[in-house]
Amino acid sequence: MNIDALIDARRPEWDRLHDLAKRRTLTGPETDELIRLYRAGSADLAEMKTTTGRTPAGDYLSNVLGAARYRITGAPENAAKQFPRFFLEQLPAALYRLRWDTLVVAVSFIAITWVVGWWASSDAQLMATIGDETQLRQYADEDFVAYYSDHPEAVFAGMVWTNNAWIAAQSIMFGITGIWPLYVMMQNAVGLGISAAVMFFYDRGDDFLLFILPHGLLEMTAIFVAGAAGFRIFWAWIAPGRVSRGTALAREGRALATVVVGLILALALSGIVEGFVTRQEWPHVIKIGIGAVALGVFLAYMLIWGRRASRRGATGDLTEFEAGTSRLVAG
Repeated sequence: MNIDALIDARRPEWDRLHDLAKRRTLTGPETDELIRLYRAGSADLAEMKTTTGRTPAGDYLSNVLGAARYRITGAPENAAKQFPRFFLEQLPAALYRLRWDTLVVAVSFIAITWVVGWWASSDAQLMATIGDETQLRQYADEDFVAYYSDHPEAVFAGMVWTNNAWIAAQSIMFGITGIWPLYVMMQNAVGLGISAAVMFFYDRGDDFLLFILPHGLLEMTAIFVAGAAGFRIFWAWIAPGRVSRGTALAREGRALATVVVGLILALALSGIVEGFVTRQEWPHVIKIGIGAVALGVFLAYMLIWGRRASRRGATGDLTEFEAGTSRLVAG
């Protein structure tokens, strides 16, 4: 085979393919031409490599075919475009979809915490099973408040952030079981209720509320959202609707995995409040006010901006190109 003759004969087609691959938009006929030239160029490259191995002309054609392949299949979207779309569309829409689920989880959690706290604090015999009086009084009088200043501010903020972020991530990742998010919510509700019971039993209920609220407003809301996301994934498996269970799980899993990112950021903010604000000797109204502002920012992002993103058609899921075309079903 005469390679030089092949190059002379095919070079105009390769240059045309290169030109089409660089264009931002293509007409229907141009798209057909691009595909035809791509197939012909692939055959030419295979023949050249089989006959003579690697050549400068072959390297040129390989680069042209690579550009054409991206043009045909779709090159990945620019990261500069993905970043704002994620935070302005996908994440708030995914959070907005969980608003009612989050409310149910929040009401259930608070009810369990209140019942456990009331029950334990009103029964001295039950309180005695939690620990001996010396230890419980030490916890109520000193340890509870001292907990927030036992470590340097930045270290403490990092500790509570990573711990809470891990709890939230587990609630979502293992939500398909239905049991794990329930276990996480129950464990935290009972634990918080017992802590409240000890504090109120020894007349330190004001310390409990004043030191929990600054960071707890946002922190617990984030945990409620995580629990709601976990239950949502479980429900997609139980009641997939008009799609297969695999499709429903994939759709909800992709959408709610984005929630993990949002909750990590929200819990980072609550960790900063817990590490740098809760321990301060400031008036409690200021500390609680800071916590309320942090919660307000999160709720505005979730409910107001999320509603706008949802109205624009965002669901929190990937685009059809990124996720793949869904299987069509009848009915």
